[in-house]
Amino acid sequence: MKAPLPPLLLLLLLGAQWAVGTGSLPACHYPPGMWCSSWEIAVACQVEKQCVEYYQRADAKPASLVQIELYYECLCGGCKEFLTSQLFPTWKMLKDIMNVTLVPYGNAQERNDSGKWVFDCQHGPEECQGNTIEACLMNLLASVDRYFPIIYCMESAVDVIKAVQPCLAIYQPELTTEKVMECANGDAGNQLMHQNALRTNALSPPHKFVPWIVVNGKHTDDLQRQALNSLFNLVCNTYTGTKPDACKTEKDHIHMNMDGVCLN
Repeated sequence: MKAPLPPLLLLLLLGAQWAVGTGSLPACHYPPGMWCSSWEIAVACQVEKQCVEYYQRADAKPASLVQIELYYECLCGGCKEFLTSQLFPTWKMLKDIMNVTLVPYGNAQERNDSGKWVFDCQHGPEECQGNTIEACLMNLLASVDRYFPIIYCMESAVDVIKAVQPCLAIYQPELTTEKVMECANGDAGNQLMHQNALRTNALSPPHKFVPWIVVNGKHTDDLQRQALNSLFNLVCNTYTGTKPDACKTEKDHIHMNMDGVCLN
């Protein structure tokens, strides 16, 4: 058995529980802090079951958060739909059991021109600018709790670029549009996009379209289908720890099809 625990702790965890079942505390000659210090004492105090359950709970490793990575491009219709209708709402409800990683790059191509990276994006220069702005927001704000609502706001808008200023004003008014554009138009944004290119090009299997969804480091056709149909249910079913109350009711499937994806 393990070393003695604080008497008050064991009184709360074991003594009260025992009293509920029997109407009185056990007639043993050991203080509560010793009840789980050895198996002999646990038997003498009639708390064997409680001691075993307590140490099982204490030794249990916390469940790992479900890791969701989204590889996307800011002007792809399917990416916008998945981010706004599935990923962001799911994150808002289940952020305690999941982590979200956003990688804006998608089907872009990069080349090195005299030491500077030049990008060609599927939906033109505006998409390259939008991807870079979103990468800069992540870098400048660091926390997903701070930058994800802004990116959701931008992706919900008809014009992603024009939405930058009003979305910042709503969610992070202390960060100026000028500061974000300084990053996006400078070396910092260029390097951030290069890192996103490296990360996207290193995917295994290589991405064939976007949105490309990776769950706990894995991408399969089945995981992609489940994520597109109901990311909420997928996260709840994947999480191995105690389910939050939100997971007790399964959400309806959205049945997103492949029509909106942007092929590589």
